[in-house]
Amino acid sequence: MKERIQKLLALTAVAPSRREAEKWIAEGRVSVNGKVAELGDRADHHDVITVNGRQVELDDAGRTRRVLAYNKPIGEVCSRTDPEGRPTVFSHLPKTKGERWINVGRLDINTSGLLLFTTDGALANALMHPSTGVDREYAVRVRGNVDEAMINRLKEGVLLDDGMARFTDIQYFDGEGQNKWFHVVLMEGRNREVRRLWESQGVEVSRLKRVRYGCIFLPSSIPVGTWIELGQREVNDLTDLAGLERKKVRRLIGREKEQFQREQKRQKVRQQASSRPRRPAASKD
Repeated sequence: MKERIQKLLALTAVAPSRREAEKWIAEGRVSVNGKVAELGDRADHHDVITVNGRQVELDDAGRTRRVLAYNKPIGEVCSRTDPEGRPTVFSHLPKTKGERWINVGRLDINTSGLLLFTTDGALANALMHPSTGVDREYAVRVRGNVDEAMINRLKEGVLLDDGMARFTDIQYFDGEGQNKWFHVVLMEGRNREVRRLWESQGVEVSRLKRVRYGCIFLPSSIPVGTWIELGQREVNDLTDLAGLERKKVRRLIGREKEQFQREQKRQKVRQQASSRPRRPAASKD
């Protein structure tokens, strides 16, 4: 069955998203069987699709399914490159051959915690789409007076600049006085939504960390700035949550496996270094 071209480009991970693929089509960068494509055109594996003159291997669409869990630090951006030269989350990920990592949702530069990456465009799109209803959980520290009436308003819904928004759950976690920690749950991922919801009530968010995306919790075993590759069971759980057909996780072979093992060793070195106690600075007196 023929699919829309933007969907095929996202499935093959040639394009990071369907929206980006639609932009390429509108710019005339995509051709089907030698003819410049238009929005709405469809194709299948019998057709020849090219992007900027290079042919896309449609037979590989959606076949591989690898997923990483990354512990994002504050200060990193979620784009592949940054015009301001800031560090990006992609700089720490393992290299892939014939594939690319797609981030499942984003976190702003001042938010830390769980980021998922996958080589499967269909999985990424399904996990991010509002219709799938995948929830996200955050640990948030707020500064200000929080009472039961405020919590009820945040759960019932608040009108923001881009429409109604609400937390589906709010649980007190820790802290006293003006600084308290809560765990909050959202069913979508609009820009700075957690911060904007709290700020609408006159309180300030001083720390924000994502601790869960769907059925995947941030593993306690990965220090900030490092990643772990999810196993078959976890990938299957995510696949079921997204409503997709299960597929085997591709096994690494040859040089790719050697490269992956080297990267794992570097990860262990970074983890050991981060866990070592630091020497106090020598006094100049």
